[in-house]
Amino acid sequence: MAETKKATKKPARKKAAAASSNITVQYYRSAIGFNFHQKLVVKGLGFGKLNSTRELKDTPEIRGMIAKVPHLVRIVE
Repeated sequence: MAETKKATKKPARKKAAAASSNITVQYYRSAIGFNFHQKLVVKGLGFGKLNSTRELKDTPEIRGMIAKVPHLVRIVE
């Protein structure tokens, strides 16, 4: 007598707002001498050279990455 599992429905995920805003971030201080994980965060944000700027989507994930390295990057208005 085999028991069958009842299929459970996954909850619907909330979609991001269609008109999501962007944030401009500048890499202004070198990561030399700082923690390896902080260097990885800078690379994850897409930076390669000093004084470069990136326009990124303003999401909680990006804000969290910026919060980990506020001494290396700045938000440009």
